[in-house]
Amino acid sequence: MKRFVECEDRRQGVLLPEYLDDYVCENNPVRVVDLFVDELDLLSLGFEGAAPAATGRPGYHPGVLLKLYIYGYLNQVSSSRRLEREAQRNVEVMWLTGRLAPDFKTIADFRHDNGPAIRATCRQFVMLCRQLDLFADAIVAIDGSKFKAVNTRDKNFTRASIKRRMEQVEASIDRYLSALATADRHDGEVAQQKSVRLKDKLASLREQMRAFQALEVEVHAAPDQQISLTDPDARAMATNGKGTGMVGYNVQTAVDATHHLIVAHEVTNVGNDRAQLSPMTKLAKEEMGVETLDVLADRGDFSGEEILACEALGGTPYVPKPLTSGAKADSRFGKQDFIYDPEQDIYRCPTGQKLPRHMSTVEHGMVLHRYWDLASCRACPIKGQCTTGKERRITRWEHEAVIDAMQARMDRAPKIMRVRRATVEHPFGTLKARMGATHFRMRTLEKVKTEMSLHVLAYNLKRVIQILGVAPLMDAIRA
Repeated sequence: MKRFVECEDRRQGVLLPEYLDDYVCENNPVRVVDLFVDELDLLSLGFEGAAPAATGRPGYHPGVLLKLYIYGYLNQVSSSRRLEREAQRNVEVMWLTGRLAPDFKTIADFRHDNGPAIRATCRQFVMLCRQLDLFADAIVAIDGSKFKAVNTRDKNFTRASIKRRMEQVEASIDRYLSALATADRHDGEVAQQKSVRLKDKLASLREQMRAFQALEVEVHAAPDQQISLTDPDARAMATNGKGTGMVGYNVQTAVDATHHLIVAHEVTNVGNDRAQLSPMTKLAKEEMGVETLDVLADRGDFSGEEILACEALGGTPYVPKPLTSGAKADSRFGKQDFIYDPEQDIYRCPTGQKLPRHMSTVEHGMVLHRYWDLASCRACPIKGQCTTGKERRITRWEHEAVIDAMQARMDRAPKIMRVRRATVEHPFGTLKARMGATHFRMRTLEKVKTEMSLHVLAYNLKRVIQILGVAPLMDAIRA
């Protein structure tokens, strides 16, 4: 072929052999992975095999397998079988592992057996970011997102879903019985064959019904009345779209508002975020090493008790309060239209009337005060715009001053929720895109936490390389 760039002959020998190091340039991220793992104290982190046994066949050093996994998650290769192939054909992996090529079982067992140590490695990199002063602003955004588990919706059973499936099987049995009765009224070989097929299907459906009846007993006996057959820890979780729920895990992250680094993360199988604000605040403060922290969250994290606990931990929360009352939907005055006077401990209604406190009660462990004025409500000319009862009652939590102070802070910072969205939503989108449509590969909560730590470590590593560059980051690791 003329007038094209010519390639080398595959059988052409070379006078001087080439070094493997020549194939990996100086600013290749794989050099950061190599140096980062080499600088770790794998024994203190808890990796199995860091101290070799005196007898028996030598094993692979845990640092080699850790490097392989970090490289794999950096390059969207999380399968142990695919990592085995990469170790045999990928020049960067050959350089990283020194041409070692462990089999897929060895690779998979390393991730399976070293979950706490891998999670500690993720925290170690966050500590490095802290030493590099990448968390100087002490502002984090907290949010949760649903990630799919290795469990389809057909293998997840709740009280409602198993009842619905049993009703579907009963309807199918009735339909096949009707078809069988029709087939029995006809003669001929075709009718007989059809009758045999229908009886087989009926037997299969009855067997399925017996299995559902046995599962129904287990579902009712389960603590949360839910069972997942493939991944026992995965749970059905609602999402925004109608009929688009998934079986998976709820991943919580605290993301630095300056560089969008994930400073802390946690994986739960609880489908809502209402109890996550203070635990994530505590984790973020510990990882960032700060005394005070501004915490941005959305309405899903709103809980008066959690906001109070967050402030007790040294956090300054910014969480919008959801409007759960139906008064506004019915074109009536909402609680926000009533002004509280802390000096007199009264509320003022939209017409200026005073609503004093009449009683206190305890509900769900919370002390609640009730305010109303029956006489003023009876004589009020716009009572129909306020309540459908005899009088309008206002309920106030004993610590609601904390909520009022937070609302005042948010009024002074009207763009703070825009900062939250721009901070915490992007890492979730990036992580899900890199994980693929199936999201998690491992089963049970503890193993999923390990897998998530590897994803977070790869995300943070790539972010810091983009922020600082390969050479400065390697200098910082050496220091």
